[in-house]
Amino acid sequence: MSEKFEQWAILELFGHQRTAGLVTEQTIGGTSFVRVDVPAVDGKQGFTKLYGQGAIYAITFVDEETGRAAAKQITPRPIDAFSARQMLEISDDRADDEVQF
Repeated sequence: MSEKFEQWAILELFGHQRTAGLVTEQTIGGTSFVRVDVPAVDGKQGFTKLYGQGAIYAITFVDEETGRAAAKQITPRPIDAFSARQMLEISDDRADDEVQF
């Protein structure tokens, strides 16, 4: 039986993005993902995000204190209900602006 992988890390992702948090593995539908639990920092809500192996450029393993400090500096934001509604409104506005032929 293999041990459960669990380590704080800073991940560099394609698209010049970075994230930091507690990294574990998760399998969904037979596919393995890298799971990053980004901690809540400075009043910002923590969140979890899954990444496929093709999205990750590098992983730097760190201690928890360094991982939390990095998460505080990087501060990626999860999509929430407000931003999803806002995206839909922008999409609707653009559709109204399209020229009809």
